[in-house]
This record gives sequence, C-alpha cells and structure tokens, in this order.
Amino acid sequence: MNVERRLIKRYRDLEVYQTAFDAAMEIFELSKQFPKEERYSLTDQIRRSSRSVCANLGEAWRKRRYKAAFIAKLSDCQAEATETQIWLEFSVKCHYLETERARALYKSYDKILGQLVLMVKNSDQWLIH
Repeated sequence: MNVERRLIKRYRDLEVYQTAFDAAMEIFELSKQFPKEERYSLTDQIRRSSRSVCANLGEAWRKRRYKAAFIAKLSDCQAEATETQIWLEFSVKCHYLETERARALYKSYDKILGQLVLMVKNSDQWLIH
C-alpha cells in the first residue's frame, strides 16, 4: 500500500473527487448565466452530469467490497464526465460559454477521466478485503 492511499479515508479525500466537485461548482456558477429557455435542457443536463460524477464516486467508494460493482460505478463516473464535456461543447457552440473557460473545464474533465481510468486499472488497490 502506498503512502498516498493510506491518507485517503473517505471519498472526499480523493483528489479526483475534489477536482470533480470544484468543476461542478464552477459549471453551476457559469450556467446561471445561460438563457432561461435552456433551463430545462442544457442547463439542467450539464449541472446533472457534472454533479453525477461526484455522486457516483461516493457510491463507488461504498462499493469497494465488490470489485465489479466498484468498477461499474467508476465506469458511470467516466460516462458522466464525458457527457459533461459534450455539454461544454454545446455551451460554446451556442455562445453561452467563452471558449477559454470551457476549454479549461474540458481539461479538468480530461484529468478526471485519466484519474478514473487509473482507479479502474488499479482497482485491487482500492478494494476492501
């Protein structure tokens, strides 16, 4: 067991969770300026998918006794992170977000996806035995 893993006692301690939470909060703040006609479409979708990354990480953390369930929840996190990236692209194309702000968020989700891939690849290190 490596030193960094021993310091992680709950899902909130995970760097990937902290990055995803910060990105979701930034999306929430930015999406407040989206047009009202997007309230029940793009605004809700991007908020939901960005928050879902965090929610699924919390669920994955609680399912560490079962490798398949743990990996399935991490896979859900990856899907939600990718969905968020797609909504970011739509937000730029619809001129709701500045390209540079969206690009920075997109890169955050690339980092999140990379960390999730590593967690899946090294899932045995995270399991409760």
